Amino acid sequence: MSITVKWGRRGPLHFSLPPPNAKLGQLRHEIAEYTQLPEHSFKLIHAGAVMKDDNAPISAYGIKRGSTIALIGGSDPLPPAHSKASSARKEKAPRTQESTISQIREELDKVRSTLRPDVESFLTALTPTTVAAQVGPSPTVTAPPPKPASAAGSAARPPADLAQEHTRLGELLLQSLLRLDAISAEGEWEDARRERKGAVKEVQALLDKLDGGWRARAKS
Repeated sequence: MSITVKWGRRGPLHFSLPPPNAKLGQLRHEIAEYTQLPEHSFKLIHAGAVMKDDNAPISAYGIKRGSTIALIGGSDPLPPAHSKASSARKEKAPRTQESTISQIREELDKVRSTLRPDVESFLTALTPTTVAAQVGPSPTVTAPPPKPASAAGSAARPPADLAQEHTRLGELLLQSLLRLDAISAEGEWEDARRERKGAVKEVQALLDKLDGGWRARAKS
């Protein structure tokens, strides 16, 4: 029984599944030894959430056989979401629940406008349409307009390009999840916490869809 750890462009790593009562710190130690990274130089993400408490048992995070954990950090620091100048300006303004919700929505809008279309195009390239084969010839159907060059190119991508695109999209989605996790919602900001929870769920679902399509292609 094993679990998978995704580490940037280095490909998936596989580790034996510790007992359910084993602490997260034990798993972190094993990963650090294998990757030669300092134990506290990286973050571990499972099911869209950063696992922060090393003293908690892995069962508390829902880790089981076949689980996939993302490793981010170490020698691959996350790029800043904003420039230093803009960050400095934002730090001067007091945070409110409204500004926090706006920050969450801004991050989610970026995923919806840039990453979601790329994921859909990627999945389309993985599974070429079979409608014509299912329906059969039909002399009365009007010929569809020619596809744009970008769409035609995506359907004909070689496997190496598809693998690189899968890695790129997966990393960008994980980075988005980390940025959402870093947005703190103060004690009584229920609306902000609910907004962040919904955003994390949507981004995680997109990541699961991406990985699910890739796994299905590998099995076919």
